This record gives sequence, structure tokens and C-alpha cells, in this order.
Amino acid sequence: MITRILEKELKNKLFKNKAIIILGARQTGKTTLLKKVFYKNSSENKNTLWLNADETDIITLFENSSATRLKAYFGKNNIIIIDEAQRIKNVGLKLKLITDQMPEIQLIATGSSAFELANSVNEPLTGRKWEYKLFPLSFAEMVEHHGFMKENRLMPHRLIYGYYPEVVSSQGNEKEILKQLSDSYLYKDILMWERIKKPEKLIKLLQALAYQLGSEISYNNLSKELAIDNQTVEKYIQLLEQTFIIFRLPAFSRNHRKELKRGRKIYFYDNGIRNALIANFNLPEMRNDKGALWENFLISERIKYLHYNKVWTNSYFWRTQDQQEIDYIEERDGKLYAYEMKWNIKKSPKLSKTFSNTYPQHEYSIINPSNYEQFLLD
Repeated sequence: MITRILEKELKNKLFKNKAIIILGARQTGKTTLLKKVFYKNSSENKNTLWLNADETDIITLFENSSATRLKAYFGKNNIIIIDEAQRIKNVGLKLKLITDQMPEIQLIATGSSAFELANSVNEPLTGRKWEYKLFPLSFAEMVEHHGFMKENRLMPHRLIYGYYPEVVSSQGNEKEILKQLSDSYLYKDILMWERIKKPEKLIKLLQALAYQLGSEISYNNLSKELAIDNQTVEKYIQLLEQTFIIFRLPAFSRNHRKELKRGRKIYFYDNGIRNALIANFNLPEMRNDKGALWENFLISERIKYLHYNKVWTNSYFWRTQDQQEIDYIEERDGKLYAYEMKWNIKKSPKLSKTFSNTYPQHEYSIINPSNYEQFLLD
């Protein structure tokens, strides 16, 4: 079994008088991770109670529940896991009740919807929780699993099929699994919570974003293309981001008058989902979007690295009105780190003089298949 980076972190945070919240898209392995940590042997199994909030009776349990009633239900279990906790109404208050009234219990809640779970628990559990995100499998986790040499050889495969755990473990069935995920399963929370009457608009928006991978996004153009208003486009994009399907990079701007100040680029957390949306599983050498695939892969993997290793940074892209650009920028500790992503190792673009003159405190790197492990592992 592939060891997840969060496994050790979770073990170190047990019984510290705080709830543990794990957020992540459906099928990224939240349940598998927790079962590995807490069901490893029979003694731990005896002390762990697993509650699946997708089931009606579990939702009913928490309706108008008191500390006395919950204590009776929990019995002698001192580890309580609530899976898909966003299904429970006023879940933040319920988790606070357990955390405050039952200090002997380690409470763990998972959710696939940040707009439901994270927003519900932030205020009630202020100072009472550890919060983590679980992404699809990462490059670092796969290198740890079977070594850099093997994972490097699989790179063309990862660019096309991505890192969802079931995709990685089901060789030969990647297309079928990704189709099931991209058809509706990953968007289940949005469709249920928002009661979207025309889910085909959501899929068409995702397809439009997939085709514009690595390019600056215009909400106005998307609105016209999909025949929906700008506010709906922005709302859908926010919901897709909060269910961990996509993420946005804002434009970096400080001093130069020609810098784009309100631009944004959108990336997918997983290449496989992106390719499934446009029904294109051709190998990289047969595609004209391999540069965009490489850029999406590197930036999404970097986001995982930063989160798991607790590197606090602001992430951007940079572009000017006269089309000078940098793919990716990190700002940390008063310094800028600029990165250009190139699939072709023979291409070595020079850094824009406008950028280097405006921001002398910087480092510049070109990330290509010959050196990318430094970007994703160091």
C-alpha cells in the first residue's frame, strides 16, 4: 500500500485536545488513509467508531443531539471518525460539542466540500482543530513508494492519467475510472448542495477551462460561450475550487504600470480529470497541448508539496500588457522565485528584463524533464 505523507502527521496530532479535519476531493483516499492509521491492528479497532454521514441514520443521530446522548452512543470508543461530515446540519457546532464536552475523545472529521465543512467548522472550532487537505497521490509519495527511476519512467503516463489512487492502482482501467469520476461523481456535492438545475452547464464550464489550461481566463468570454451570466460563472468556479477540482492563480503585480493586475489562470488538481473532460488520452508525443499538461502537472504537484511540507508562500503567474510572462512565481520571506516550465529540454527562455529590473530580489529557474525532481522534492 502506498504511504501517504499525512499518515505520520496524523499520528503525531492524536489526543492533543483538538479535532482533526481532513478535506479533499472524493476518491483521493481519505477513508483509506484513516483505515490504515486506525484499523492497523485489532486493539486500535476496538477503540475506533466510524460514522458515515452519507447514511441517513448517522445524520439523524446528530439532530438535536446532546452530549449525554452522544456519549452513550460512542460508548468506550475514544477515537470517533465522521466521514463526509458536511452532510450533518450545523456540523461545526456538533463537533465543538464533542471536543469541549468529551476531552478524552479524539474526533476526526473528513469532507469533500470545503464550502460546507470548512466554512461550517472555522468559527465554532477556532483554536480547537488541526486542518489538512488530502490531494490525489503526489509525485513525492510515488517516489517514496517505488523510487525515482520507476516514477520518472512513468511520467508520460502520469501526464495523461494523473494520480487518483484508483487510477494508479488499476492499470488498464484508467479511462473507465476517469470517465466515471469526471461524469458526475466528483461534482456530487455541488449538484446536491446547490441544487443546480442544469448540470450540463457545469460540465461545459469545466470543458472550457480544460481547453484553456495554462491560459489567462476571462469570465466574460466564458459567460458568452456558455450563455450564462458572469456571476454564475464566478460562482461555479468558486464551488469547483472549494471541492478541490480546480485552483486559481492570480496575477502578480506590484510596481510596473504594464503588469496585469486582475488576471487569473486556472489549473486542475489532476491531469487525468482534465484529460477525461476533453476525452483525449493520447500520449504526450501525439498532442499539441503537452506544454500545458506539463505546466499543469508541475504547478499542481508544487501545490501539494507546499501544503504537505508547510511551506508558507504566495503563488502567482506574471504577465504584462505586451505579453511578457512568467509561468509561475512564489513569494516568500521577502523574495520572489520565478519559474518557467518547458517540456522541451532544448528550450531555455531568458527571464524578462522588465521583471528582473523591477524585482531585483529574485531567483529564476527553468523546470524541464531533466531537473523537475528538484522542484517537486526539495
